[in-house]
Amino acid sequence: MPLSSYLSIAIIAILFSFTSSAIDTSTHEDNFLQCLYSYSHNSTSISKFVYTKNNSSYSSIIQFSIQNLRFATNTIPKPLVIITPKEISHIQKAIICAQNHGLQIRIRSGGHDFEGLSYVSEVPFVVIDLIHFRGIEINVENRTAWVQSGATAGELYYAISRKSRNLAFPASVCPTVGVGGLFSGGGHGFLVRKYGLSADNIIDAHIIDVKGRFLDRQAMGEDLFWAIRGGGGASFGVIVSWKIKLVHVPSIVTVFNVPRTLEQNASKLVHKWQYVASKLDENIILGIVIKSTNSTSSKQGESNSTIVALFQSLFFGGVDKLIPLVQEKLPELGLVREDCAEMSWIESVLFLFGFPNGGKHEVLLNRIIGEKDIFKAKSDFVKIPIPEFGLEGIWPMFGEDGAKDSMMVMVPYGGIMDNISESETPFPHRYGNLYVIQYAVHWHQEGDEVEKLHINWIRKLYSYMEPFVSKSPRSAYLNYRDLDIGVNNKIGYTSYKQANIWGVKYFKNNFKRLAKVKTKVDPQNFFRNEQSIPSLVSKKHR
Repeated sequence: MPLSSYLSIAIIAILFSFTSSAIDTSTHEDNFLQCLYSYSHNSTSISKFVYTKNNSSYSSIIQFSIQNLRFATNTIPKPLVIITPKEISHIQKAIICAQNHGLQIRIRSGGHDFEGLSYVSEVPFVVIDLIHFRGIEINVENRTAWVQSGATAGELYYAISRKSRNLAFPASVCPTVGVGGLFSGGGHGFLVRKYGLSADNIIDAHIIDVKGRFLDRQAMGEDLFWAIRGGGGASFGVIVSWKIKLVHVPSIVTVFNVPRTLEQNASKLVHKWQYVASKLDENIILGIVIKSTNSTSSKQGESNSTIVALFQSLFFGGVDKLIPLVQEKLPELGLVREDCAEMSWIESVLFLFGFPNGGKHEVLLNRIIGEKDIFKAKSDFVKIPIPEFGLEGIWPMFGEDGAKDSMMVMVPYGGIMDNISESETPFPHRYGNLYVIQYAVHWHQEGDEVEKLHINWIRKLYSYMEPFVSKSPRSAYLNYRDLDIGVNNKIGYTSYKQANIWGVKYFKNNFKRLAKVKTKVDPQNFFRNEQSIPSLVSKKHR
């Protein structure tokens, strides 16, 4: 390594040796801005995309992409500066200047991080918001696309559908998720059993590293390219775009949403589903959403609460082939032709997210859909079917005070997921996992007591589930971020041993390799957050 590189690392280490209490935020902000503007002869070229707290647009910019209003209150720490870059050079300048002046960087593409880590920090920080980096270029002939990290899954789906009825991409069910976080954390949806994760279908990427270098796959090397496809890109740099492999879908797919209540044997159905869903033909995915709902008795006019298991399915083919398949494997569901609808793949995206059938495809271009609320989520992987008595112990919890607007989403694996090695990407949850669970509880009213009520409820449910889910480790999915399972300290630095508490839950045996990549590309741990990959370089803060 040349002497200049050692000096650069040493200088950065000295900068990071100061504690947050020693940082004069106003001085650091001023120095950062002076640095940012000094890199260009025409400072307005970047200044138009820089927002400080004195800027009238600051609040609207920070609030726009916040998806979880738990992190939108006045008591939540806000960035000193928000940058919405239009050019690669803007990002490069921000990275260099933040290092030079002791500021953290948080990187936001869609704002869906469940714990707000893309726009919240306990120490002085800058947000790089990739809202303007949302270009999409489709190559139908080669079945590839370049998509920038600030684009949403919905924008990507729409762009693909405008070019071809028979191409798609495996990604999120929710169309407002930014692809930057989605792809770098794994990314699964209704195509997961047929084509795997988003991360499994990435063939190149462009990243700006800690030195401000713009790198493609060849320049970054295979270790870093491996790490950013499921290991969380924000630990390694700013990923500005991805080259993805598009997948084939038939002109007609079939979908259904079939609800079953406890009175309609939902417990037995869910229990049987566990033995069936991951073993079905890979052309079908059959998931479940469990929630509590109110029904009104026509005789008494009273509202009664019951549990509903909503069986949701996407099938690559027509209804005539789907009906016999489901009737053979899960006859208890009682699926009939009237439950099903044939449509194009892009129409299925709308249908399965909950849009009215026949709605305009342009709704996928909206970055905000529906009313935002406050929520907390957690996750689990299930390897052995939960016994029926275990399921029946869950249902009463959905009637408790903290459970209003709560749900369990159960996504089956199997199919191609069984055939991909645990070490192929950092996402290790492959063969042997029957399904993944997302637990979520939502609420609308702010206040510490209300928040405590709902978060305590979901923690209680999570605790109840412990005997029935994966063990050693009890695994979790990075894109369902959960700080309950462990955090770094306030400045985002921790030892590998400490980080291992949560690291093995997300990445299992891949965590150590991720830490080695981190040490190689960002030894001084500049790109960091409360659950970032740690560097193995020993470092003490004074």
